[in-house]
Amino acid sequence: MDSSLFITPKTKVLQAIEAYPQLEKVLIEFVPAFEKLKNPVLRNTVARITTLQQAAAVGKVNIEDLINRLRAEIGQDPLRETESPVSYQTEKPSWFNENNITAMLDAKPMLDAGEHPVNQVISDLKTLPAGKIYELKAPFLPAPLIDKAKSLNFEHWVVQEQGGNCTVYFHSK
Repeated sequence: MDSSLFITPKTKVLQAIEAYPQLEKVLIEFVPAFEKLKNPVLRNTVARITTLQQAAAVGKVNIEDLINRLRAEIGQDPLRETESPVSYQTEKPSWFNENNITAMLDAKPMLDAGEHPVNQVISDLKTLPAGKIYELKAPFLPAPLIDKAKSLNFEHWVVQEQGGNCTVYFHSK
């Protein structure tokens, strides 16, 4: 247990709950969707690469509120300044046309098998022809994967569904 870890928006979820096990309960109370952290597969795949800032976006909570609640629990000073929050495109973009979807992946079977779909999706995106769309279905908002695709200049559109499921459309410019 690393109790010298300072909680920031860039801290990985797994890193935080391994250093401070009591934070798992706080995360679940703050955002009930974090109940999924109890699933060992998701804990060892998603929580390992997801930052607290990305988790706040998934849970639709203010990052400062989340960080300050976690810091208060472990006796750290409140966050004074924060980076601009991560935002995801949730309005239907002008580039979306269902006829341009040329590739799809349902991430749930991979996640259930203990695999993370990020490498598969990035590999698929790199071969996506310009102007075409890749459809990804996931049981939660795949914030780290979206951030990676954004860094590679792919546009995205997130459609949140009931039960926390979501579909992300990636567009190759």
